Amino acid sequence: MAAYGLQTHIWNNNGKSVLLMAGFPVLLLLLTYGLFLLFAGLSGASIGKDAVAGPFLWAADALSRAWPFAIAGAILWFGIAYAFYQSIIDAATGARLVERQSEPRLYNLFENLCISRGIKTPALRIMEVEGMNAFATGLHEGQYSVTVTRGLMNALNDEELEAVLAHELTHIRNRDVRLLVISVVFVGIFSFVGEIAFRGLLHSGGMRSSGGGSRSSSRDSGGGAIVAIVAALAMIAIAYALAIVIRFALSRRREYLADAGAVELTKNPDAMISALQKISGNAVVNAPSEVREMFIENPHSDFASLFATHPPIEKRVDRLARYAGGRVAVAEKNAGAAAKPRPQGPWG
Repeated sequence: MAAYGLQTHIWNNNGKSVLLMAGFPVLLLLLTYGLFLLFAGLSGASIGKDAVAGPFLWAADALSRAWPFAIAGAILWFGIAYAFYQSIIDAATGARLVERQSEPRLYNLFENLCISRGIKTPALRIMEVEGMNAFATGLHEGQYSVTVTRGLMNALNDEELEAVLAHELTHIRNRDVRLLVISVVFVGIFSFVGEIAFRGLLHSGGMRSSGGGSRSSSRDSGGGAIVAIVAALAMIAIAYALAIVIRFALSRRREYLADAGAVELTKNPDAMISALQKISGNAVVNAPSEVREMFIENPHSDFASLFATHPPIEKRVDRLARYAGGRVAVAEKNAGAAAKPRPQGPWG
């Protein structure tokens, strides 16, 4: 469990960041081609006399003319997100920047952790909500920030709050936050392109192709249109699913590693266990799904555990107890079970 600052984990995340950047244009072009093919199948656009190959050729021709605009649009989106992602997150969550004067307890705990580890103190933000959660953001030093909710501050004692802050600092040291921000931006582009394209298709589904080239009408395409529509839907589903999988499969191990890092930093596994137990069942915060993936706990995971972005808190507590020497309080461990009176006497 002594995984804090593992250089191999940092290298792994850096490699994944590079793969994300390299693979994204391929997925974007696949999505764009699938959308053109879907349009061809619905509208009857085609090139040549072959009813099956015609829509595919039309989509390829359209892609050859449109791909520079798709890539340029994606680069523009990424540039805007890179420059303003923190402002976008703050607007979506209602988080505000705080200083020592306004939140001395939180700031002092955080600053002491950073000094003890030789880390430049990131910015601190607070969400004025009752849900108990926290997350870190940032792409490089100077941009890093840790956000906690008011509910978390009110419910945790100093040792527990320090453990949560140490957890988020570990995400920063392990470069988890950079990988998550990049993936959220990329998937956001897919969502944006898909939404705009489908809206366009809904408004132009009855259109028929016009202009130069040898094209056939939907009446002549027959089964070719059906083949094109099925193939297009498959391509779109594959491209979008791969983008979504990136979000969910960026390694749930990062939470285990961050828990371990918090223990190594604070030398207090009991505080991390107690904090997780208090957070469990009280972590719901109204925020976009992309932001919730950065939370210390995300109770909104879709499709049960199949696409869960976080391991269950019970498993995280169990690992801390088994490998970090933490103790699970009996009262917390048995929470939810019917309380039974215990016999009194010399044996308790």
